[in-house]
Amino acid sequence: MDGAMQNARVRLGDERFDIRPLGHTMKSNILSRDTESSPAQSTNTRETTEVVMPHTDGPDVLQKRERQLPPSRADEARVRVEAAGVSFAEVQMLRGRYFNQPSFPFVPGYDLVGTVTDVGSGVSELAVGQRVAALTETGSWANHVVLPAEKLVPISDELDPAEAVAVVTNGVTAWQMLHRVAQVQAGQTVLVHGASGGVGTLLTQLARAATVDVIGTASASKHDFVRSLGATPIDSHDDDVPDQVRELAPDGVDAVFDHVGGSGLADSWRVLAPGGTLVSYGVASALDANGHRLRPFIPLAARLLLWKALPNGKQATFYYVQRWPQYFDEDLTEVLTLLADGTIDAEIDHRVPLPEASDALQLLDTGRASGKVVLVPEVE
Repeated sequence: MDGAMQNARVRLGDERFDIRPLGHTMKSNILSRDTESSPAQSTNTRETTEVVMPHTDGPDVLQKRERQLPPSRADEARVRVEAAGVSFAEVQMLRGRYFNQPSFPFVPGYDLVGTVTDVGSGVSELAVGQRVAALTETGSWANHVVLPAEKLVPISDELDPAEAVAVVTNGVTAWQMLHRVAQVQAGQTVLVHGASGGVGTLLTQLARAATVDVIGTASASKHDFVRSLGATPIDSHDDDVPDQVRELAPDGVDAVFDHVGGSGLADSWRVLAPGGTLVSYGVASALDANGHRLRPFIPLAARLLLWKALPNGKQATFYYVQRWPQYFDEDLTEVLTLLADGTIDAEIDHRVPLPEASDALQLLDTGRASGKVVLVPEVE
């Protein structure tokens, strides 16, 4: 990194901050909004440490920033973050390829689990000291955050924070795709692409818990791990994946969960049995593509609409975790219950200190992680 980037002055929203590489902290007392207290606002402020994604490049460009959090507004709560998830979405964001990412620079972090430390005057459903979870999309890679209270879901104090955060976004995604979209039934067979990943491990476990057989794609080095989840692995790097699926399920599979997209999506469609459902939930194959980040979704949407219109009884759809916000709390509670009673396991691959976020992201960027990578802020 050149000297100009080591002391870059950047804009975040309406304010400017000095940022440094991870390991070099620049304090700032500039607030992200007006901090003058009012009767509807808490008067408590708090310093937070955040990880900033300043621009596209490799994981080593992440920066650490300290700033003063504003007081909680009437409808907000402040949370001490105990665990924050790291996902492939952040890998895509770092390339500028995630379809819904904000402009650089920003604080990444799709979800969190933590403890409420302050509530606004209008918040009655939460209390200081309560354990909560939240799907944030961005912003959770910090040790303290302020969020709208309506985004916070109370969870059990008995759950390990890192294990709980592993199923916030990924668990709800897996549960909804399996039960709300594909509506799988006991005795059916499904194909899970990326069965060793954060979502794939939970899809596999939830399917097995519903007495559904699972065929899971993964690199050969991760096949033993996939078997341990109860799935039959096939090599994701082989050219004959559809043939291998047909050998295991001659009549086709009842659902395919595909986060890869690209040319392989047609193979996912072809291995469906009559009445089966293809659930597309990403375009990982476009990670290093050129052009606008939304460009890969145009042919994807066209294909899904065409296939859905065909009179062959098959279904094809795209899933996004915000598809049913009205069910998020209910479905998260269901998944956390299964985690608490041991039906599913969080399958945490690495717990990484927040200041080492670059290393955490590198694990996903290089494909070395099996299961979930979690950032853990320092205990205060």
